[in-house]
Amino acid sequence: MAFAIVRAGGRQEKVEVGTIVTVDRLKASDGDTVSFVPVLHVDGDTILSGDQLAKVTVEGEVLNDLRGPKIVIQNYRNKTGYKRRMGFRADLTRVKITAIKTK
Repeated sequence: MAFAIVRAGGRQEKVEVGTIVTVDRLKASDGDTVSFVPVLHVDGDTILSGDQLAKVTVEGEVLNDLRGPKIVIQNYRNKTGYKRRMGFRADLTRVKITAIKTK
């Protein structure tokens, strides 16, 4: 079984063919093909890393865009009357991995 570790939006994800991953928003529309930068590729007993990864390509299909859960940020300073509340929702993209190819 082959899998790869790819760099996706400041994080690393372990992916196989058919895996659905949620990454930071990509500038691609639904149905587009995107490629990821592999950090490590494992195929049985063969492990590729570093300069050997120039031969490996990881491709995926964009399924849809979505938003993450709301995160509430609250700042408070005691005895000064200072309170501040903010919210944040991340823009995300769901991608299905379609191929891990070795040249």
